[in-house]
Amino acid sequence: MKERFEVLDIFRGLFSSLVVLFHMSAFSATPVINNNFVYNADLFVDFFFVLSGFVISYSYQYIESGEQLGRFFKKRFFRLYPLHLIVLLLFVGIELSKHFAAQYVQVNKIDNAANNTTTFFTNLFLLNSVKMPGVNDVSWNIASWSISAEMIAYLVFGLTMLFINKSKLFAARNVVYILIVVTAFGLLFYLTQSTELTYTFNYGFLRGIAGFFTGVLCFNAYNYLKTWLRPLPNALFSFLEIAALAITFAFVWHGDIFKQYGYVFELLFFVTILIFAFEKGWLSAMLKKPRILHETGKLSYSIYMIHTLILSLFNIAFIRVLKLPPSAYAYLFVLNYLIIFWLSRWTFKHIEMRFNLSTRREGKRTWWLW
Repeated sequence: MKERFEVLDIFRGLFSSLVVLFHMSAFSATPVINNNFVYNADLFVDFFFVLSGFVISYSYQYIESGEQLGRFFKKRFFRLYPLHLIVLLLFVGIELSKHFAAQYVQVNKIDNAANNTTTFFTNLFLLNSVKMPGVNDVSWNIASWSISAEMIAYLVFGLTMLFINKSKLFAARNVVYILIVVTAFGLLFYLTQSTELTYTFNYGFLRGIAGFFTGVLCFNAYNYLKTWLRPLPNALFSFLEIAALAITFAFVWHGDIFKQYGYVFELLFFVTILIFAFEKGWLSAMLKKPRILHETGKLSYSIYMIHTLILSLFNIAFIRVLKLPPSAYAYLFVLNYLIIFWLSRWTFKHIEMRFNLSTRREGKRTWWLW
């Protein structure tokens, strides 16, 4: 019987919303957003990588032919790329209109050095998480580096599964996954001389691979342990859920200290996802009640992909044109988020689902596997 992991979907929506607040904090001045927890909410991108590895491994650990590999990668490509491309082109349009707009409104960077021909093509071909000569910052849709890292992780995963199954190594697959995680972290350390994890335009693809395969290991741990752990009392899971979230949130709050030890967050997200996958605790039951949280999880990819575009336009309208102070985000952030949420409903329906091969061929929505 298919498992749905509803709480994990809800977390995806909640944490994508926290990444929105993280980017809002760059031009606001209110303790509602400008606090240690939000300042370090970029770490939840790693939660997405681990969760992605978890849900993808649930369905795709049996790739054993080139045809199956091609079908897997095609489905993942059409799940992510159309919205990425459309938002990229919208950013290009904004960049080209800056000189005209500067006659009427303050434009902070009329010529943004990061948004150039080279970075357009690295974004276009989803190579914007790989260190490229002359590229020194995130560019265009700054959130899209993680989509590049995700697609590279898909490719590595698919090829790895093909190798494992053709070589009859399925029984030893977890050893291979561990080696990939260790290799990704090892390369990251070799290239940066640091154990930090928060790389984006430069070595973000290694961050993505490490997180993704941590998630694959997490699913296999869940799959192995569920027979023994599921009969345990709900009260124990309630305690574990509260403890896992409290510890994770504490580490994120103190991210300035712990970011230098990036592997800590991979472990924390591994444990948190493993516990909440059972959906047996009090927190899981509470999170599953509000329909809005389920919808936020469903829209999480759209929220994540369009938010930097909407934040920029909102900031121009309310801060530069209407000249409201940055402290106005004490209440404006609600309106800003609601606009992002509303537009995400449209992009989900008309872009994500329109190109989703799983939905079109199977006649059902498998949006949770993004």
